Amino acid sequence: MKKIVFLTGSRAEYGKLKPLIKALDSKNFKTHIFACGMHLLKKYGLTYMEIYKDGFENVFLGKPYKRKESMDLNLSHTIKDFSKFIKSYKPDLIVVHGDRLEALGGAIVGAFNNILVAHIEGGEVSGTIDESIRHAVSKLSHIHFVANAKAKQRLMQLGEAKEYIYEIGSPDIDIMLSANLPSLESTKNYYGIDFESFHILTFHPVTTSISSLKKDIDEVVKALVASKENFVVIYPNNDLGSEIILKRLKALSGNKNFALFPSLRFEMFLTLLKHAKSIIGNSSAGVREAPIFGTPSIDIGLRQTNRYDANPLITHIESPKDLSTALQTIKDKKDSKSTRQEAVQGEFGDGKASLKFKEILEGKELWELKVQKNFIDLRWGM
Repeated sequence: MKKIVFLTGSRAEYGKLKPLIKALDSKNFKTHIFACGMHLLKKYGLTYMEIYKDGFENVFLGKPYKRKESMDLNLSHTIKDFSKFIKSYKPDLIVVHGDRLEALGGAIVGAFNNILVAHIEGGEVSGTIDESIRHAVSKLSHIHFVANAKAKQRLMQLGEAKEYIYEIGSPDIDIMLSANLPSLESTKNYYGIDFESFHILTFHPVTTSISSLKKDIDEVVKALVASKENFVVIYPNNDLGSEIILKRLKALSGNKNFALFPSLRFEMFLTLLKHAKSIIGNSSAGVREAPIFGTPSIDIGLRQTNRYDANPLITHIESPKDLSTALQTIKDKKDSKSTRQEAVQGEFGDGKASLKFKEILEGKELWELKVQKNFIDLRWGM
């Protein structure tokens, strides 16, 4: 029996890992979940409790971050807590996802303790420090489960062995294409949302552009208020600058057109996204998940740079000052089923990521991999 630890630091990340964890519910594996980061912060809804509600056993909690500490110090706390846990549990494999600092901490701990590390959705690019974190996690990882061929190629450019880069698609697509999403009615009732129609706002800080953040969020809120539309607003992540955004958003709490939430359960968020008039902000959900549902999105700024190909459902604006105009242009963009299917097949896989993940972990080849990595040079045409 192989012992596998999944590390999760946020609501969104956990939502993508969950189908993979469920797939390993067999006699061949013993899974543990180490929850840390935003999961343990009260202002974000103590989302670690959702893990318990999902029925998972063997859940371990790190220590909450101290208030207003910098990202580098939060990283050091993650490393310290996770290292202590790993030394007592001694897993065969650590699984991390994406580009959050918690994933970086988990990969560092695994690499420094000669434990295999698997990275989910590496090889992707963006316009912020997140991209550097993602690539650093990949270089510290031994096994890669990527969303598409482009991501695989980038990892090969980073010197990773193609034999251990598995193209399985995005795990969250498994949930999106399943018949198990909650209904819109039950989701609205659960969160007390009484809007007939609505948009979604998810706006996160760009850590390399803090100086303009206050102006940017002011412009966003100004445009949304002026539109007279209804908005489901989700708090930003806890990166540097999040307090600036939170302060401005909380000022909307008395406005009847805005419903504010620290976090949403992943499946319920997907239901809202499926039925929303649009999603606005700079979250990856606007450029990845939204097109699959045929939901238009307005992508603001640089945070998702290079994360997507041209798509008629996605309107990109460089500055929030153009948001009012963009809101007018997306009103009739709700797209067809054929476009959604093309988006799935072209970029995100076939909704069977968790099955492929399980089959790969059940094979002998992966477990024979040595923890000492070698850089694989590409043969350039010269």
